[in-house]
Amino acid sequence: MLGQLIASGIVVGGIYTLMALGMTVLYRSTTVVNFCHGEFFMVGAFAVLLTQSKLGWLMGFSIVFALLLMYAIGSLIERGLLRPLQNAPHISLTMMTVALSYLLKGLSRFFYGREVIPLPPILAGDPFEFFDIVLAPQDILIVVFSLFVVLVAYGFFNYTRAGKVIQAASQTPRGAALVGINVPRLRNIMWGVGAVLGAMAGILIAPTTLVYPDMGGHVLIRAFAAMTLGGFGSRPGAVIGSMSLGVFENLLGGYVSSALVEIAAYLVIIAVLIVRPQGIMGEWRQGRG
Repeated sequence: MLGQLIASGIVVGGIYTLMALGMTVLYRSTTVVNFCHGEFFMVGAFAVLLTQSKLGWLMGFSIVFALLLMYAIGSLIERGLLRPLQNAPHISLTMMTVALSYLLKGLSRFFYGREVIPLPPILAGDPFEFFDIVLAPQDILIVVFSLFVVLVAYGFFNYTRAGKVIQAASQTPRGAALVGINVPRLRNIMWGVGAVLGAMAGILIAPTTLVYPDMGGHVLIRAFAAMTLGGFGSRPGAVIGSMSLGVFENLLGGYVSSALVEIAAYLVIIAVLIVRPQGIMGEWRQGRG
């Protein structure tokens, strides 16, 4: 039982990793905490579902379309709604993402009500058995793909010139602009990338959770908890926090009570803020410069 709970927790942690990485990328490059990231998760899943059910597209084409669509949506949100507020108080940017969250959720409810719709798995087939651990092909895909994204992100930000430029621009935007870096363009790209990461998570987990307008809200709070645990703004922390939270939820549900799974993320947030506010990988700061 222990092995199965840990393995299932790692699968769930893979989804949290994609969500937390997307939010961390945006936070590091724009300093904006994106409260509509859960809706990127939801819209990506709906895009795949509708192109398959209404247009009869193959899964591969539907996924590519959904990711391109989400990149466009993320870029348009930054260009049309957030860039005009770049000189406004920081709370205005945050409230804009909150408003977008309710707008996207409301639109999905308007067109589809509260109907829960199944999405076929990307990989179907018989489950794999490893001793006492049983995993579906879709579960293995989630873990492998999440690991792939983590490695790509690590390599990009640490070993490519573009990745280093993005980090420099996020740390000192004014200095980066003075040396000729197009900071608004970089922020626009990162909003698109963040939306794509959110959509990837939604597409991967939708066959398990099904597709419905409120599906992103449950994962959003867990992504926040994972970021808090790992260290807000830390990419390695987002990965560690996500995997730890996924395993913790499963162990709590398996050995204590399944009713506690829904509040596990809140327990983690409270405990971390009391014991170590900067998180596992974060650095203590009294304020932002």
